[in-house]
Amino acid sequence: MTDIKILDAVERYIRGEMNPDERVQFEALRKSNTEIDQLVVEHTLFLQQMNSFGKRKSFKSSLNDIHENLAGQGKIETMKMTGKAKVAYMWKRYKRVTAIAASIAGITAMAISAMVWAVAPKANSDYEKLVGDIKDDIKNIKVENAQQKNAINKVVNTLNDEKRAAIIYKSGGTGFVIDAKGYIVTNYHVIENANNIAVQNNRGEFIAKVVHADKSKDLAILKIVDDNFKPYTSIPYSISKTSARLAESIFTLGYPKNDIVYGQGYLSSLTGYNGDTLSCQIQIAANQGNSGSPILNKNGEVVGILNARQKSTEGFTFAIQGKYIYKALEDLKKSDTSYLKLKLNSKSQISGMERMEQVNKVEDYIYRVKVN
Repeated sequence: MTDIKILDAVERYIRGEMNPDERVQFEALRKSNTEIDQLVVEHTLFLQQMNSFGKRKSFKSSLNDIHENLAGQGKIETMKMTGKAKVAYMWKRYKRVTAIAASIAGITAMAISAMVWAVAPKANSDYEKLVGDIKDDIKNIKVENAQQKNAINKVVNTLNDEKRAAIIYKSGGTGFVIDAKGYIVTNYHVIENANNIAVQNNRGEFIAKVVHADKSKDLAILKIVDDNFKPYTSIPYSISKTSARLAESIFTLGYPKNDIVYGQGYLSSLTGYNGDTLSCQIQIAANQGNSGSPILNKNGEVVGILNARQKSTEGFTFAIQGKYIYKALEDLKKSDTSYLKLKLNSKSQISGMERMEQVNKVEDYIYRVKVN
């Protein structure tokens, strides 16, 4: 296969334009050829960057129109300045002249864009501070009509998009929803020492933060704090308060790579490594990207959280028992009473369904956790 044909195949694979048979064959090629697999990863990043660049160009064009309109009305003064001085001047001056709420969209976005385009990458801390200042001021704006509200929402969404585009995630794992408002459980070691966290699945990519962390049990609870996230109506699976049974059939869904991956096996021991009673031993294929994946039984109950960091041999690995999610939630409520209304689902909606149907219901609630 020529380089051109390979690149064409990679692009069709990334864009989802292959038929099912082609996709299966190409995924088999990825597994057997590390160069092809690396090319897919690199080209995916390249296309994302090109898409982001296109959006920025379009956004910049609309900002220029707004700037010319405001200048023509005499509401702003055009000055030739560069770098950090330009950003500081723009923000201080525009902050004083924004009496009309509709104007804030164009003005604050211009400040953001000026930082992105005029300041070197080393000024990330300045950018973060500017974004924080703008968001704080936006909260205090009195919205008078739907047009102004839409303009402000556009600025907020742009702020979030710019932040996401500026972050390069270096590691991660898997997490799953435990509350419809966007609370997610994962392993502590997945988010340890994280500066920024995002969660991603077929619903999109969302900014998240840590609300509870327990290093001793290797558990963490995240909260999606992204304006683009829409809460779920319910959760199809339940969290079991009891341990799984020996030889019980189990399955998991996780993100050892960019796509969600299904695995199945059985509970092989009621205790973990060296008799650890916190965890249990399972027979299932896993790697570090699976860390934080839910372990479910045939009734659609989460009986464990896969911990791929622990030692494993001959296909066996370990999982933290699901009942400890209840303990983590109790600890969270004790530390912060604002979480008192959080409640874990105790009744599975997918009990009795065929496995493929269960997986179809569950996969929208499984997220790839990305960290830097």
